[in-house]
Amino acid sequence: MKTATDPRHRQRIRLMQQLYSSQLQKKPSPQVSRIWEHLSDIDPIITQIAPEWPLDKLNPIDLSILRLAIYELTIDKLAPYKVIIDEAIELAKEFGGENSPNFINGALGQFVKTYGITA
Repeated sequence: MKTATDPRHRQRIRLMQQLYSSQLQKKPSPQVSRIWEHLSDIDPIITQIAPEWPLDKLNPIDLSILRLAIYELTIDKLAPYKVIIDEAIELAKEFGGENSPNFINGALGQFVKTYGITA
């Protein structure tokens, strides 16, 4: 079971925070430049899986979490999809708003359904 000191969890926290900061500054930090390079692929997926929320209306923390998760699910592919989704929900619980965990879970569930992701 993962803990708050798990290095992979701590790395995801750092990446999510850097994505958030880069989003506000409109330019990527070096730590997230690989993810930032793929936003033209990632953002349309987010728009598709959460059509009721335009990107500019999304909570910036939720957007950062989704960008990280979609990057990991579609490009990085180093962890099992269930781990990536669980981590995204944990980030939403820790850093997002009251409804963030449910939103993240629903959006990523829609991603899995839409793209036929399996173990």
